[in-house]
Amino acid sequence: MPPGRRESRRRTYDGRPRGDDGAARGGFTVQGQDGERDGRGAGNGGEPQAGAPAGTSAQAPAGTSAEVPAGGPAGAPDAEPRRGRPRSAAAERAILDAVIALLEAGEPLAGLSIERIARTAGVGKATIYRRWPGKEELFVDVVRDMEPTDPPVSGTAGLADLRVMLESLRTRGLAQRSSVLLVNIFAQMKSHPKLWEEYHGTVIAPRRVAMLEAVRRAVAAGELRDDLDVELIDDLFVGPMLVRTVHRPDAPLPDDLADRIITALLQGLAPAARV
Repeated sequence: MPPGRRESRRRTYDGRPRGDDGAARGGFTVQGQDGERDGRGAGNGGEPQAGAPAGTSAQAPAGTSAEVPAGGPAGAPDAEPRRGRPRSAAAERAILDAVIALLEAGEPLAGLSIERIARTAGVGKATIYRRWPGKEELFVDVVRDMEPTDPPVSGTAGLADLRVMLESLRTRGLAQRSSVLLVNIFAQMKSHPKLWEEYHGTVIAPRRVAMLEAVRRAVAAGELRDDLDVELIDDLFVGPMLVRTVHRPDAPLPDDLADRIITALLQGLAPAARV
C-alpha cells in the first residue's frame, strides 16, 4: 500500500458540497465560502427522521430554535415532532472505509452490493441509503475520498486561479500513479457507463466549469487574449497536463509543470524574432 493511503483512510469525511439530490459535487471551492451540506453530509449533527424528507436533519441550524423548521418563520410550530437518533460521522467513515477495504481485497465494483457494504461497515442498509441514493453516488464519494482534495481558489483571480487548478490536476495524477487501487478503480469505472456518467457529472464537469470561469476572468483582466474562443484557451492550458497525467503515465510530473505550461503558452511557441 502506498505511504499516503493510510493517512487518506484516516481523513475525516469532509462533507464536500452536495447538490439538492445529495450527490457529492466536484469543483473548486471559493476561499472564504463554507461548504454547504445536506442531511446526508457528515457535517450535520442530526440523523434524518423516519418519514422526514431527504436532506432534513434532526439538528436545527445555528441560530434557529429547535421548534422552528429550517427556513420557516420564527414562531411557526413544527409540523411534526423531531425524532431520531443523532447521526454518527463515524458511521459514514465506516461505510467509505468498508468499500475501500472490499476493493483492496480484490472485489470488483460490479460485485459490490449495498448489503455486502453494510455488513462490512457494521451498519444497516438504511444508514447507507440515507446518505447515498445508490451505489454510483457512493462509489463516486469513495473515489473523491481517496483523491487529493481540490484546493480553494480565490474566485476573483484569473491566471492565479488557473495555476492552482492545473497544480491540482498534477497532484491528482501523482496520487493515481502511487495507488494501484485508484488506477484499478478508474479502469473499472470506465466500463460501467452509469458510474462513469455520475463521476463525470459530479466531479469532472464542475472542475471544467471552474477552469472556464478562471479563463474568462483572465481574459477580462487583460491577462489573456480576448480574440480567441474561451474553450480553446482552456483546452490549451489543460491539454498538456492531461497528456502527462493520463495518456503518458511514465512522463515526469515535476513540481513546476503548471508554471512551465502557463509560461510556454503566454510566450508562444514561435521562435523569438531575430534582431
